Amino acid sequence: MQAGVEQLLAWKGAVLGAWFLLLFLLERRIPAAIPRLAEASWRRLVRNAALWAGNLLISPLVVVPISAVAASAAPQWRPQWWSGVAGLLLDLVLLDFLIYWWHRANHVVPLLWRFHSVHHLDRFLDTTSAVRFHAGEVVLSALARACIILLLAVPLTSVVVFETLVLVAALFHHSNLRLPPAFERALSLAVVTPSIHWVHHHRLRADTDANYCTILSLWDRLFMSRARHRRTADMAIGVEAREEERLFGLLAAPFRRGA
Repeated sequence: MQAGVEQLLAWKGAVLGAWFLLLFLLERRIPAAIPRLAEASWRRLVRNAALWAGNLLISPLVVVPISAVAASAAPQWRPQWWSGVAGLLLDLVLLDFLIYWWHRANHVVPLLWRFHSVHHLDRFLDTTSAVRFHAGEVVLSALARACIILLLAVPLTSVVVFETLVLVAALFHHSNLRLPPAFERALSLAVVTPSIHWVHHHRLRADTDANYCTILSLWDRLFMSRARHRRTADMAIGVEAREEERLFGLLAAPFRRGA
């Protein structure tokens, strides 16, 4: 792996660690919604942290190598204008467009939903929800990303920068941070905010299958996948007709019949 990419990965860890800590503290100081007793349980935080820890372990062993191999094996067909800063910006917009469709597929394709539903089973949203994913989904996402890297010859630098922005955005729009309404309305015209993404986690399936954007908010408007409802402080979070499970139940959930 190139030294520059290794340095980017180190910066990625530092930036995300600081951003997570800042939002984690702020959302408890100025929350948008007050969790009920069960939702505020330390067991929920431990459950989410355990899923995150497992993914942190497999990332350098599986996820990063998959992307690195794909980047090194990709045919170098890109024209000169698709390089440098302009090329990086184009890559970021293109990858955000593609992750919109990948997220949408996770709600439509039954096999993908089996894994992705583990993320949605959380009955409350805060920064820990942003890193709560089944390891199977993480690996499937890495394989899908590798196909894009091979097809479009995406440099590993662009991939690392994009993944950093994705996690920065995810931590923000999953957070329980209360923002000034006028500021959030203006911000939501450009990027996904908590008011947008909380509706995506609404326990009503019609809303769960909407608001798929990750960074830029324009794709939902462009492809008519915006939810009809708006966020309310008492909005029920989770998966319709299913309940939250303990850690081992979540790990086993994608492999159970009828999940």
